[in-house]
Amino acid sequence: MSMPFIQLDILDFMFKGILIGIIASAPMGPVGILCIQRTLNKGRWYGFITGVGAAVSDVIYALIVGLGMSFIMEPLQNPKYQFALQISGSIILLLFGIFCFLTNPTKKIHKSGNTKGSLLHNGLTAFLVTFSNPLIILLLMATFAQFAFVQPSQPFEMIVGFTCIPLGALIWWYGLTWLVDKIRGKFDVNGILIINRIIGSVVILFSLIMLVGTIFNLYHLPSIGH
Repeated sequence: MSMPFIQLDILDFMFKGILIGIIASAPMGPVGILCIQRTLNKGRWYGFITGVGAAVSDVIYALIVGLGMSFIMEPLQNPKYQFALQISGSIILLLFGIFCFLTNPTKKIHKSGNTKGSLLHNGLTAFLVTFSNPLIILLLMATFAQFAFVQPSQPFEMIVGFTCIPLGALIWWYGLTWLVDKIRGKFDVNGILIINRIIGSVVILFSLIMLVGTIFNLYHLPSIGH
């Protein structure tokens, strides 16, 4: 009788993992700019391998955040604390979306070299650039809290979910490089700005929906009032 619920939990964690991977990768930071530049200057697969390097860094930080939160989640299983965590996560995501929308990433553009270099070199440099920016930890903490992603009582489902984080990241980088490659003749700095504002708008809308939904769910947690 419990098998359908177990399968549903696994699918839920898989979906959340993919979504977290996309959210962590989408903002047009230094690596996003680098990925677009390399796609335009060197070719799509050089841009994609740049995203792969960034995804590896994101996975490492996700494991660090997940491990750290797992030590404190056990005493936070009380619905009161979970509600507070989800509200905090939604607010952080909302602020991040606003910051993303208002930021002009084109100011961070630097001319890339003419030499292509190896795919390994391109991936490694992207990894180092991403890994040198630990601010991703805040974004991961916010998404983990909002999605209630860290559940020590469900270790198998968590492992499955974590394996889907890089999948979500790779889906994003593959789609981005495909789009840039298809419109390379029309793509300029304004294109980067438009993508960044679309991403910021989506994050703002998503965080507002999650915030309202979390507040509404307060009325479905009878233990909070006791």
